[in-house]
Amino acid sequence: MALWGGRFSQESSALFKLFNDSLPVDYRLIEQDIVGSIAWASAITQVGVLTTEECTQLHAALNELLAETSENPELIIASGAEDIHSFVEQSLIAKVGDLGKKLHTGRSRNDQVATDLKLWCKKEGQEQLELLAKLRTALIKLAEREIDAVMPGYTHLQRAQPVLFGHWCLAYVEMFERDISRLEDALKRADTCPLGTGALAGTAYPMDRVKLAQSLGFAAPTLNSLDTVSDRDHVVEICSDASISMMHLSRMAEDLIFFNSGEAGFIELDDEVTSGSSLMPQKKNPDALELIRGKTGRVYGSLIGILTTMKALPLAYNKDMQEDKEGLFDVMDSWAICLEMAALVLNGLQVNRERTLVAAQQGYANSTELADYLVAKGMPFREAHHVVGEAVVVAIAKQTPLEDLPLEELQSFSAIIEADVYECLTIESCLAKREALGGTSLPQVKSALAGKKANN
Repeated sequence: MALWGGRFSQESSALFKLFNDSLPVDYRLIEQDIVGSIAWASAITQVGVLTTEECTQLHAALNELLAETSENPELIIASGAEDIHSFVEQSLIAKVGDLGKKLHTGRSRNDQVATDLKLWCKKEGQEQLELLAKLRTALIKLAEREIDAVMPGYTHLQRAQPVLFGHWCLAYVEMFERDISRLEDALKRADTCPLGTGALAGTAYPMDRVKLAQSLGFAAPTLNSLDTVSDRDHVVEICSDASISMMHLSRMAEDLIFFNSGEAGFIELDDEVTSGSSLMPQKKNPDALELIRGKTGRVYGSLIGILTTMKALPLAYNKDMQEDKEGLFDVMDSWAICLEMAALVLNGLQVNRERTLVAAQQGYANSTELADYLVAKGMPFREAHHVVGEAVVVAIAKQTPLEDLPLEELQSFSAIIEADVYECLTIESCLAKREALGGTSLPQVKSALAGKKANN
């Protein structure tokens, strides 16, 4: 029986029921709905709606239902209930009879679902924070293991300047730390309890909503009933945070896909995160990384979906908001599996140090060092930039690195170039000079790594 059936003189059509019912999606809120119902039973007992004995009986029945559904979740879907709230109430009535009909006194499905969803977001959000922390740890371990491997850094996917592989790892640590910070911040804003605000105008029973919020683990109750039942900012924020984090995962995946390619050959991915070709026996495909990159799009889609759903809704609750959960659930599932998979990829990754070093020595990555050398000799940087550009043109034509050009030829570009120029053109010199905070010199990367390990 529908919770709202008394107003209607005929049954809903089968099509409307299929269209309207949300149980196939919101069954995942079973734990939160029961926990919220237990807290609500206590709250209405304190204002005289239930006796202590009735409250105890309801608590026992609700805990029994939680145990049953945990052991056999199929019971929920098989019930044919309209939504998770209907399922819990109908199951409760089956257990305790008319007493179960008292539980919803003073409560609406509007504040009920808002409470369930915030409780779910808090729980799942904490789990995502743990996964982000594990990925951060995997990057820190990889940075420590490969800290001094030299590789080319890129701009525009062209070799630019040499960097240390540990520096590359720590760049992504910075990104994922921002993801952690954003999610923590969103969860703080989600830490307010909707329960007790009714359908839109508040409950008619004089309960202590501060105490009710605390009993459910919230920091405080919400302060406006109209806003409370129609607020899905926490869903938008979490989907947004997930989208940004997935962007970072996708960028890292793209880097590693390129590093793993035959053209680069900088890394070797472990067999457990790669697959082969059904036709070409030699292939070892980076499927895990490609799927991370691909799943980013579906997370973005869910963010746009909830933003579009909410963009023109008047106060207060509207049925449109039932569409809030499917996308959110998919976002959290996708984000979680991608975080876990990324950590697994990093744990088994091997760096081809010889190949990365050779690549760093190619592409005239030491051109900036030659320009800096000329500046140190008194030449204005813009002129030095032009002079080095001319030298690179000649080196390219001769298919030789800058450091292999004879001194006489280098001096033809500028008379201030002396024999000491070659000391500045080595990979070691290029790296050692990047000693300012945030740079890629080995001492700086070691210092940055030590800081990350201390806070890990």
